[in-house]
Amino acid sequence: HSFCTLLVSMRFSTILKAVVLTTLIFAIVGEEATASRGAPETFDADVAKMLNILINSLYTNRNIFLREIISNASDALDKIRFLYLTNPKQPKNDAGEEPTQDIRIRVDRDKRQFIMQDGGVGMTIDDLRGNLGSLGSSGTQRFLDAFKDNSDSNLIGQFGVGFYSVFLVADKVKVASKHDDSDKQWVWESTGAGTFYVYEDERGNTLGRGTELTLELKKDADEFLEHDKIKETIHRYSEFIHFPIYLQTTKIERVAKKSEAAASEDGEVADAEKKDEEEEFEDVPKTTWELVNENKPIWTRKADEVTEEEYNKFYKALTKDHDDPMFFTHFSTEGEMEFKALLFIPGRAPYNVFDTSVASNNIRLYVRRVFITDEFKDL
Repeated sequence: HSFCTLLVSMRFSTILKAVVLTTLIFAIVGEEATASRGAPETFDADVAKMLNILINSLYTNRNIFLREIISNASDALDKIRFLYLTNPKQPKNDAGEEPTQDIRIRVDRDKRQFIMQDGGVGMTIDDLRGNLGSLGSSGTQRFLDAFKDNSDSNLIGQFGVGFYSVFLVADKVKVASKHDDSDKQWVWESTGAGTFYVYEDERGNTLGRGTELTLELKKDADEFLEHDKIKETIHRYSEFIHFPIYLQTTKIERVAKKSEAAASEDGEVADAEKKDEEEEFEDVPKTTWELVNENKPIWTRKADEVTEEEYNKFYKALTKDHDDPMFFTHFSTEGEMEFKALLFIPGRAPYNVFDTSVASNNIRLYVRRVFITDEFKDL
């Protein structure tokens, strides 16, 4: 009996040591992971307050996050294009690849990640802290003041705070960025809970120049892992962005299997019977980049530079109507308020033209080529 008791005690002691050792190992790994990110930094008070509004109460239309981050990427591409007019450079990443002048989106369904990359101006470590950790005198306070009187979902695009809309769909956000003036690629990371981290990217220089935004999506945001949903949102809000927007897609292609033919002594293929057999095929996944925003904003051009064929094509793409419009006009106004406009009259009336219960969205407002709203109840 005493022997058995001793044996059990020895086994329990061994298990206890293993548990303690395992706990210590996990604790050390956790400390190293936190140390690699550095100490957490605190958002400005106004930013923290705004994030609380965004995440908990403000927007029911979460699609706008994609509109805002694409607009930010387009601005970054505009800036680098302007800077390179007088001081051109050819940066490359560690793999020797140059950044592209476009916006690229991909998803990782296994990790539930939405990833967007641009070849824009990028950000230094100070830019990441200044632009994402605090907004100083820019938009936050004006946004908060406006929200007191109006909780319209369009407010977010008017005060320079659009980036924070990513927390409508993401539990964690990482922004990796490389600027020409910085030798290193830096990462900004936050869960939107009041603090953020800024640290050197352990992957090295993967961008060459530009920014990569990685969103770890919330459990109820799985729709933004679907290609159809992403394309639909881009078409609605960012169809006319100046730079190409590509979406990574994977298609299955049937290709002939490679046969291992025996070679004769003189190097010629000698397996004649193999050639006569029926050719076998296999399904192979092929990854491609699909251009999403093919339509151009013809209203930005002069009316005498646009052909009737281009007007008709634009109308069909915008309205999904198969017929040409009965009439169209292209005009602009100048003065206290300036705008350019296209007016189309369909070839035939819609079937529900007299149904007053159906919301009308016949007027679409774009600002800097970005769709803002089609709700004009007073007009």
